[in-house]
Amino acid sequence: GFCRNIILNNPRKRNALSFAMLQSLREDLLHDVKSKDLRVIIISAEGPVFCSGHDLKELSSEDDVKYHSQVFEICAEVMTLIQKLPIPVIAKVNGLATAAGCQLVASCDIAVASEKSQFATPGVNIGLFCSTPAVALGRSLPRKVALEMLFTGEPLSAQEALMHGLVSKVVPEDKLEEETMRISHKICESSKSVLALGKATFYRQMAQDLDTAYKLTTQVMADNLTLRDGQEGIEAFIQKRKPVWSH
Repeated sequence: GFCRNIILNNPRKRNALSFAMLQSLREDLLHDVKSKDLRVIIISAEGPVFCSGHDLKELSSEDDVKYHSQVFEICAEVMTLIQKLPIPVIAKVNGLATAAGCQLVASCDIAVASEKSQFATPGVNIGLFCSTPAVALGRSLPRKVALEMLFTGEPLSAQEALMHGLVSKVVPEDKLEEETMRISHKICESSKSVLALGKATFYRQMAQDLDTAYKLTTQVMADNLTLRDGQEGIEAFIQKRKPVWSH
């Protein structure tokens, strides 16, 4: 019901984001996204590597430039799709996330990582600078931290990733499932329509200057009050009862 688990399940290939993997990830993210029951999406992975990024075999010179562009285009589409979806998307990371895999973590709304997780953008080491991962990285990390990762390819530990804001939480591996589900259940207690409005507005206002952001959000707060759940929530609070959401 409420929670869709998307599991990257090609551990032999270190869960590389091949063209086929990106297509099925897009499909899974979009599947029945308007459903009343769907409230949270959790992205996790099988094996010791969460995601190793692009499948480099697909980027060798046997394939033509047009195909390479298609691979990067669908990747960008999937990363931006995550933020356009009307429901929260949580990355549940247990292992190494590199290059486009690190981009995937940075693109999710929330990321919970186990203590053994690591994060890197090592493209520079093989002569392919992580320019597209840098878009997500530069928007979630301080510039100098992002650039050190991009210039050296050296990994951040889970604790460093937490300290710099790449992940929301770090927990022992045996608590990862529990903590991710705790956050999911908490999200599920809220109104779906209110969360959808809030998420869309958050990403819109982040790209704006202060005055424009306040103009937008002032209007959104007023719109929020006209939602059925906006009224219900406030009435329930005043009447000291639990709200009954319309979803």
